[in-house]
Amino acid sequence: MSAFITTKGRYAIRVLIDLAENGEGGCIPLKEIAERQAISQKYLESIMALLVKADLVSGTHGKGGGYALSIPPEKCTVGMVLRITEGPVGPVACINDGKVNCERAGVCKTLPLWQKLDVLINDYLNTVTIKDLLGDPGCPPNVILPE
Repeated sequence: MSAFITTKGRYAIRVLIDLAENGEGGCIPLKEIAERQAISQKYLESIMALLVKADLVSGTHGKGGGYALSIPPEKCTVGMVLRITEGPVGPVACINDGKVNCERAGVCKTLPLWQKLDVLINDYLNTVTIKDLLGDPGCPPNVILPE
């Protein structure tokens, strides 16, 4: 678990949005995605390998090749993408995919705080889909920003 979402996770989400917006005609060459997203093609290759392995996208080689979504954008959640690219997403290292891994768990007064935050983070990330992100670029639905 990282302390923050890295470029790998953020770029993977951007790539999936790009595929959803531009992929109606079939496969999209990686070069086009890299140019539109201003991301190194070499770096995108490593991200695409993860997304292909997880069956979120399919890739074809040769003339007319490229990448396409394997699942509908409404079925692809941000939580799925981040777990594929980042590993478990959570607030502290002692909680991994909802499981507590700490020798102090029995006496830790802060554990309930971190467990609740872990649930809130993952529940939220599991509700936002790539389709949601295709709409208003300001923020996805159901997001309440502090005033």
